[in-house]
Amino acid sequence: MASGPALSTASGRLEINHSLSLLDVLDAKQFEGESFPPELLDQTEEDFYRGAPPKWLNFHISEQRESNGTGTPFIKRDGYDMLVKKIHQKKKLSGISTVKLFHQPGCGGSTLAMKVLWDLRKTFRTAVLTGPTSDMTKVAEEVVQLFTAGSRHNTVLLLVNDEKDLESLPNKIKMKIAEQNIHVHTYMPVAILLKCVRKDAALASDHVVLQKVISEEEKQRFDEKKKELSTRYRDRYKQFHGFNIIQTNFSQAYIQEACSVFETTKTAKRLQKNQLAAFLSLLNVYVPGSYLLESQCLDFFKHDDYIHGDFSLEDRMEPFSHLIITFQQDERSEKKVCMAHPMIAQCCTELMAKYGVTRSDTATNLLTCFCREEFPPFLVGFVKDMLTKRGTKPKENLDAVNDTETREDQERYSRLIRDLQKFEGKKKSASVLKEASNKFDQDPFFPQALARFYYIELKYYLQAERWAKEAKLREPKNSFVADTLGQIHKNHLKNLFKIKKHTAEPREILQLASKAIEAFKDEERLAENECGTEMRGDGNTKVSNVFNIRGQFGYVQVCNLVYDQLVSQNSAWREVLTKKLSLESLGDNKLFSFNDLINSLRDEIERKCAFFDKYLTYSKPDFENDPAYISKDTSECYRNFVGNSPSKDFKQKGADLIQKLKQNLADTSAGVLSCLDRECTESDLKEITTWWEEIFLQKDTVTALVNYILAHIMLRNMGAVLPSDCKYLAAFKQKMPLIPIDSPELHMLALLLCWPTDSEARCVLDLNELIRRMHRSYEVAYEIHFRSRYLRPLFFIGNGEDLNRIVHRKVLENLFTEGKEETKQDWSNNWNKEKIFRDPKVQARLVKVEGVVQNYKVYATLGDMKIEVEANQQNSLWRPRTSFLLPGI
Repeated sequence: MASGPALSTASGRLEINHSLSLLDVLDAKQFEGESFPPELLDQTEEDFYRGAPPKWLNFHISEQRESNGTGTPFIKRDGYDMLVKKIHQKKKLSGISTVKLFHQPGCGGSTLAMKVLWDLRKTFRTAVLTGPTSDMTKVAEEVVQLFTAGSRHNTVLLLVNDEKDLESLPNKIKMKIAEQNIHVHTYMPVAILLKCVRKDAALASDHVVLQKVISEEEKQRFDEKKKELSTRYRDRYKQFHGFNIIQTNFSQAYIQEACSVFETTKTAKRLQKNQLAAFLSLLNVYVPGSYLLESQCLDFFKHDDYIHGDFSLEDRMEPFSHLIITFQQDERSEKKVCMAHPMIAQCCTELMAKYGVTRSDTATNLLTCFCREEFPPFLVGFVKDMLTKRGTKPKENLDAVNDTETREDQERYSRLIRDLQKFEGKKKSASVLKEASNKFDQDPFFPQALARFYYIELKYYLQAERWAKEAKLREPKNSFVADTLGQIHKNHLKNLFKIKKHTAEPREILQLASKAIEAFKDEERLAENECGTEMRGDGNTKVSNVFNIRGQFGYVQVCNLVYDQLVSQNSAWREVLTKKLSLESLGDNKLFSFNDLINSLRDEIERKCAFFDKYLTYSKPDFENDPAYISKDTSECYRNFVGNSPSKDFKQKGADLIQKLKQNLADTSAGVLSCLDRECTESDLKEITTWWEEIFLQKDTVTALVNYILAHIMLRNMGAVLPSDCKYLAAFKQKMPLIPIDSPELHMLALLLCWPTDSEARCVLDLNELIRRMHRSYEVAYEIHFRSRYLRPLFFIGNGEDLNRIVHRKVLENLFTEGKEETKQDWSNNWNKEKIFRDPKVQARLVKVEGVVQNYKVYATLGDMKIEVEANQQNSLWRPRTSFLLPGI
């Protein structure tokens, strides 16, 4: 939403054919040659130092006053130099890069980021993302348009405030570049994203961190600016709270003095100006960057019995006016109102609560007064963040929490709900959430939060169930909303003993388990129907780009609870639950209605545990590891219901061998491929290899043959001494090429075996066709489940012939850590950053493949043959030639 020329370069101004609706573009010669009324300049500066967000004009004013000797330089926080340095470092890289600035609310982070853009406006094409990110393709289109404007390309430096999801933006930009056949120089990145995030971060972070503390050098700069402001604005500077709070090093004494006017709330609780001040304070404390519109605030005073006439908002808000800021971001937007600083908002909220204007009353009144029939979307967003947005907390004791409803790195509730619980009690928290659930009667997230609070904190399971069902009615296609109902029943089952004060009857256990299982199966069905980040169904439902596994895992956890609770009462339940004995053998007619449920458990558990075996073996989150309790709970469930209990067809041909494999968690390809990760012993793996060989000889199936070969490969990677080469390898090669319906594991093995060695000129089969078939097989089997996750490499092409050149990931990890003090935590994103491949020992073990990049796709070159492969590091696709190590996917 640029005003004037859409952009310019250092050499002159350039026009863009049509405005960029999502980007506020900063002209390289912004305001040059323009003149402004002195009163406008003074008011703009005064608003900023009182606490309004900065405008581009603020930086221009400061530069002009510095140049004519009437002012000191605009203050740069200590993070400025580091931020600029990181941006210039990123300019040396190709493609799209990201620089992050973490800052606490009210410490000048947004101002620092804008100052950096202002100072770099002649080096980059600078802009702020101001529009919605729901259409990331449109954002990418505008970034590319800005990059290509004029006679020469130039890198876009794009400021993104807060935690907007930009995960897909780099790829969207690359697609737009490819579509338009734009040639990008390898020395020039297309865009650098400057993400300005209101969030605490460790001081040792790789990113720039700004906190509520200033150094001695900063203090000197602030003191100099204070002298200037006191001279220009005289006594008015004493109410420049946005500036003064930082200048006093965030002094609590200064805050208390500024907020002392709220002592009047003792005797004037019901005055509308007090209520409005309370609304603004509550919003600004719990939703940084929030505001109300001036028109809304004036409407609120229409029925004020104390003030009549056409008074301004400042007049109506006396004596609080100096604590409140009214500002306008541009000529087309309405005036906004907020507190002068988050710390003032915090102090005001605490003082008003002290004198009886509680947080819960304020939140309830805000819902009543401002959220009527027609409430603006921005206010709904603020209220939703205030009541339902759950922040993150430091990860401690990662395996202590094994409830998927409460991730170990996420708070259980929003900060306001936690504070209501702390200062006013649990029932007040529930009361406010209930008011919001009734007020926003189409929104699913308020009743979902209420249901969670009821079952976790109050143990009111009936009320929790009611509101969870209400949330499902409001958004019936969302699997994450559906999850809460299953968690309620699971939690109820888990706490039956505490509630009853004695052992629960089997019928009670099975009744609750039945309800939980039904809810989790419904959630699993919904998750399978969700696909990606695009809109689907009726066009109004947006689903997560993450596949929701909570339904499957909730089912597994419920089965573990049922097993533990029933078997602890009567060991005969072990045989009943694993279908060795019938339910009738227990002699309790009241349990017959659960016969179908019990008979279904073993097969369902086998299916779900097979899913988790593949899910955890083949993929992981992008920048961390999956919580260990997922693997622990699924393995325990599998052993209880399947591994230690033969099925009814145990006497069938080969069934005894399959049961042995199940006991060793190796009855699937994924189970075999995870043997090194599970640290199986050499003797265990030799038995697994032998059992799969015997099954192949008995049944002659290609799956059994492949699992035998894979087990043999795992043995070789373990360093085992084998008496002979792998048998039946020729038998598998005769079956190639495989048919499309074969599993991805079979296609992967075929590709590994067909990849030419140094002694071979080329593969006898079409490698491109083999890869296409493997991709199609993967899309059918796994793509919906692994979307958004990092695909863990299983094997790499190494030096040698036949099976000896197939190198497992674990071998490389051992080479890399040899002689190093490397911890398990260090592996969480090591593969993503590819640090391991810079190790000489790892490089010597693997074959390097030469490649070319064409139209931003990478191809391996083998003689005169080009084979398209997937690039792990997308920024490498901006270079015309490359080399890489080839994993077996």
